[in-house]
Amino acid sequence: MRRTAIFAGAGISALALMLAACSGTGAGDGNAKAGTLVGTGTGSSCTISGEVPVAAAFSLTGAAAQYGAGQKNAVELAVENLNKAGGVKYKLTVEDDQTDPKQGIQLFEQFVQDGSSVIIGPTLSNTAMQTDPVAQEGKTPVLGVSNTAEGITALGDYIFRDSLTEGAVIPQTIKAAVAAHTLKNVVLMYSNDDAFTTSGYQAMKAALDADGVKILDTVKFSKTDTDFHALLDQVKNAKPDAIVVSALLDAAVPLVTQARELGITVPIVGGNGFNSPALIKGAGAAAEGVIVGAAWNSASENPQNQQFLKDYQAKFNAAPDQFAAQAYAGMQVIDDAVRIGCSGEREAIKTNLSKVKDLPTVLGDMSIDSNRDAVQTALVQVIKDGKFTILK
Repeated sequence: MRRTAIFAGAGISALALMLAACSGTGAGDGNAKAGTLVGTGTGSSCTISGEVPVAAAFSLTGAAAQYGAGQKNAVELAVENLNKAGGVKYKLTVEDDQTDPKQGIQLFEQFVQDGSSVIIGPTLSNTAMQTDPVAQEGKTPVLGVSNTAEGITALGDYIFRDSLTEGAVIPQTIKAAVAAHTLKNVVLMYSNDDAFTTSGYQAMKAALDADGVKILDTVKFSKTDTDFHALLDQVKNAKPDAIVVSALLDAAVPLVTQARELGITVPIVGGNGFNSPALIKGAGAAAEGVIVGAAWNSASENPQNQQFLKDYQAKFNAAPDQFAAQAYAGMQVIDDAVRIGCSGEREAIKTNLSKVKDLPTVLGDMSIDSNRDAVQTALVQVIKDGKFTILK
């Protein structure tokens, strides 16, 4: 039988952010009384007297700041709603990893030492590849909410994620794009200096090969590039049926805009980095027709999703993106794991994250498999009339 994720309504108040002292197994400072993170009951009847400390590292500045800001908002909103539900209280701290793996490592070391029961983040897979081993060594569970590169969970048995891998989403995206536009020849573009975008490229190449689509050219660029005119002239001369791109948002916006400025009218198929309203805002009309795979769509009639949209808009006066939705769902997954064993201790959370099955979330029903990866149905979207809609 499905467990029901706890979800409170709108009209929530601001949550004070501070790092909590953690007690019990895995606690770092020993200030709290032993056993306060172990409660009684299970599921919705679980009651824990202590506050469960949750730490998050997101990119609030730097190249991935447009993703991290929404993640921070969503986690705060989720904690507020969960705390209102009763039984289990969470104490949250959010820090800026600055889109810098070195800063991320320092934060993870801090979280391990401070006794956080679980860590959420970081924003980018490239950072996670370097920070997650710190948590693994410190026996602190991590839930990645936007780390989609291959090999993340293979870093250790304390590493989990609720974000679908590029390998899970991209094959469905490519297949849908090929069917919708009868694609036979494409140019593949990607930034080759980032783990996330490189993983996306690998998944795109494999999917294109599997669907019998010829790759006319593979064009590499840096994640910090913003002038693509010369590269796009090269792409235009190849006369592809579509351009398939793995890039972060800061590169995606100018790439899409400049492609249309140069008269390239063929479909553009993007990876997960394209999945943000900021692409539509930044590229404007040029974003029309862009195809993107996704784990979430704002148009979903899922009641939890509709309430999430309402709450997020009311609190932040902005619409959430997929990165925000995955961050919110991350707290729902953590809450479920805590309630399964009615314990906020590190080892209990680590054990019970693997027991999350068919959990209703803002993303839809969510499970964590034996590889500590998310199991969820992916979607394929197209930008139409300035909105992400399901590709049909």
